[in-house]
Amino acid sequence: MPGDGCAAVHLVPPEAAIPSHLTTPPVRRGLPLAGSYPGAVTLALLALSPFLVLTTALSLFQPVLMRELGATRFELQVAAGMANAAYAFGAVASADLIQRIPGRHVYIVCEIGFVLSSVLALSAQAVGQFMAGAILQGLFTGMLLVAALPPLVVTHGVDRIPTTAAVISLGLFGMVTLGPVVGGLVGTYSGWRLLYISVAVLAAVGLTVGAMTFERNEPPNKRAAFDWLAIPLAAGTTALPFFGVAWLSRGGFTSPVFIGLVVAGLVCGGLLVAGQYRKAEALMPMRPISNTLPVTGTLNAMVVGASFTTLLELIEVYLQEVSHFTPVHTGLLIAPQLLGIIISAAMFRRIVTTWGTPYLALSGIVSVAVGAGLLLAVTPSNASPLIAVAALFLGYGAGAGVAPGLFLAGFSVSALQLGPTFALVELLRSEAAFLVGPVLLHLTMTRHTLTDGFHLSVLIILLFTVISGALLLVLWTLGGARAVAPDLQGWMSGASTGYHSPPLLARVRKTASP
Repeated sequence: MPGDGCAAVHLVPPEAAIPSHLTTPPVRRGLPLAGSYPGAVTLALLALSPFLVLTTALSLFQPVLMRELGATRFELQVAAGMANAAYAFGAVASADLIQRIPGRHVYIVCEIGFVLSSVLALSAQAVGQFMAGAILQGLFTGMLLVAALPPLVVTHGVDRIPTTAAVISLGLFGMVTLGPVVGGLVGTYSGWRLLYISVAVLAAVGLTVGAMTFERNEPPNKRAAFDWLAIPLAAGTTALPFFGVAWLSRGGFTSPVFIGLVVAGLVCGGLLVAGQYRKAEALMPMRPISNTLPVTGTLNAMVVGASFTTLLELIEVYLQEVSHFTPVHTGLLIAPQLLGIIISAAMFRRIVTTWGTPYLALSGIVSVAVGAGLLLAVTPSNASPLIAVAALFLGYGAGAGVAPGLFLAGFSVSALQLGPTFALVELLRSEAAFLVGPVLLHLTMTRHTLTDGFHLSVLIILLFTVISGALLLVLWTLGGARAVAPDLQGWMSGASTGYHSPPLLARVRKTASP
């Protein structure tokens, strides 16, 4: 939001203005759904939903895979961790590719790749083939996120943005909250191959809809060179620490493999962020989003994503290992989080064009903290009602905290940079979410009793969430930001950014200046 006096206005140079073929969807004969908003929504949801459902479903049918594929728990943790790493890396790789290759081509190739990787996974007779399919599914979904979401936002006019914002919220976290229900059914009644067949069919439908809908737009910079700094560092940022935390099931917190891989991955991440900030023509717009509003939005998404994902994993373990519930009972108890997501998406639809988006994002952190507080009181006797209520708060918190943070960053850059911005935020969010969760889950499993470990880990997440929320409020205040509605007309036309955010710590810098 604009600050007081010293606001930094990021005007977009004329050469970076949004090409007319991106802001006005062309209608081409031969593509029956060209320019169709429902078609664009459908292809975006079908691009993201199948894999995101699987990310939270897998943990509830791991025993089935261990029995039928002869897999170990470590191998399945590696499969899940590296699939999430591939998702985060795929978003960055796609941001690089769509500079030189038409988005339609990237979309179609990635959807075909997802269908084939699903077939690879569902036909597996051994765990190695299943792991390869799962990792490729993550890679192609990350690439589809950047190929499919930005056109949905920028090519259908300002009037569609509220609905698009709600769709993205449901697409990113609505399907994640559906995963435990699906995983619980598979874990109790088996049929995991049928699940992967369904996923492949949905992807094939998405491919068909995309082929009829996705226009062949010219890439923004055909001569753009491969980013030899960002891409290798992004690979190290994701692959190294994600494998490192999976190693915890074989070693421990003092294992040299765990420590070495996580530290190396975090160093890669630091070098990636610093390199993108200093580079004149960076792949990801680190400098434009280094101001108060996008930084607080991105950090908000990271905190909420990490807290939500960790608490979800802890709940699943507690219900199965302490309460001895079946996977399907566990999944159904967590299902109220889907209602929370729907409520937050409906609110975001009404708020996204107003001054209220930062407050909605803050309410996400508050709601996750409330959910964590409820979980501290869980006992085997009250687990069913209390976890159901906590799941409602966690679902709302995830929807209210992540998608608004994504848009706070996206509206702070040129619309032409929306794809790379989404890639950067998703990379950082995924890094936080899928590193914190496995670490605290391992802490839980290695305590004297699982109940003690559960409550200790929940307390850590509660303190982390509350302290992070307080620090974000301090950062917002010291930045001198104030709540105003985004300039969506200027943003959509490419004339300016939607938000003109003050620099970080603007009030401190102003006071310190002579």
